[in-house]
Amino acid sequence: MIPFNRPPVTGNELPYIEEALGQGKLSGDGPFTERCQRWFERQLGCERAFMTPSCTHALEMAALLIDVKPGDEIIMPSYTFVSTANAFVLRGARIVFVDVRPDTMNIDETLIEPAITEKTRAIVPVHYAGVGCDMDVIMELANRHGLYVIEDAAQGMMAEYHGRPLGAIGHMGTFSFHETKNYTSGGEGGLLSINDASFVKRAEIIREKGTNRSQFFRGMVDKYSWVGMGSSYLPSELQAAYLWGQLNCAEQIRDNRLAIWARYHQAFKSLIASGTVDGPILPEATAHNAHMYYLKVRDLEERTALIDHLKQAGVMAVFHYVPLHSSPFGQTVGRFHGEERYTIRESERLVRLPIWYGMPEEEQERVIQSLLSFFD
Repeated sequence: MIPFNRPPVTGNELPYIEEALGQGKLSGDGPFTERCQRWFERQLGCERAFMTPSCTHALEMAALLIDVKPGDEIIMPSYTFVSTANAFVLRGARIVFVDVRPDTMNIDETLIEPAITEKTRAIVPVHYAGVGCDMDVIMELANRHGLYVIEDAAQGMMAEYHGRPLGAIGHMGTFSFHETKNYTSGGEGGLLSINDASFVKRAEIIREKGTNRSQFFRGMVDKYSWVGMGSSYLPSELQAAYLWGQLNCAEQIRDNRLAIWARYHQAFKSLIASGTVDGPILPEATAHNAHMYYLKVRDLEERTALIDHLKQAGVMAVFHYVPLHSSPFGQTVGRFHGEERYTIRESERLVRLPIWYGMPEEEQERVIQSLLSFFD
């Protein structure tokens, strides 16, 4: 069976893990965490970058930083992972879902303003498949209405919008280094990018269990103490060491995935041109990172048949999110604003194909031929 995903391995990870073990410090904010954070600050151009144990934790930190309170409303697409909503639900917020664009599966920026009320606190655009949302429109809306923008860039590392890195445009950005992402810190991991300097000091405190520990280690205070709300949001040095091995090959990983993506797209060009399937759309303003390659078939029935056909051929293809507003808990903690035209329909058509760093060419070809044979 060709798996849907294999965690990226460059060969650099083990030596760095051994180095971390030899340093005698495995808890958070050691030398490898520091290296990774400085790398991200250079790559993103953000004020500060804080590694976290997961993207879920980064989102929770963002919710704390903007002081989300019970009754606040957070606008986001329904087509996303549960963590995007849970981080704010944990603080008592209500989620306001709006429809997606059928071309990119990103939040429809034209539907955000009608969903804004006096209770709205933030907009959370999700950069699906590493393809940027229309951040110009979103930031203009946020500035005009006095709202925060927290980019869910879990899938967006090394992707851009108008030449700016995803996750570096809103007030904050969150990233995932789960094993299914382009870069991983050993299975789990995340990052919070701070693009507004006013959040940096509190982010340090929140991330370190509500203490001013960072100020103590910089010699700014003679002892550290409990100074605010917080939790344990530091990853281990082993996570950071694993990730550092991948960041040294960041462009190589991205370019390899882009080549696989392009090969798929060329192979399915005739199917897309004939209208047999719909392929991914890349708006001119975006530079994607080949996080995923997907096709959209006619309907749920055809998708089920295609996935089964590929499985019989030894190819693991998968669908993606079940829209949050259609779930039992989503209906309890949120509401869908306006007409739901595309979220469910488009999600039921979408099938994702195997793609990972170092995927052998013969396996790529097997995926291609197996899919083509279904439509033959």
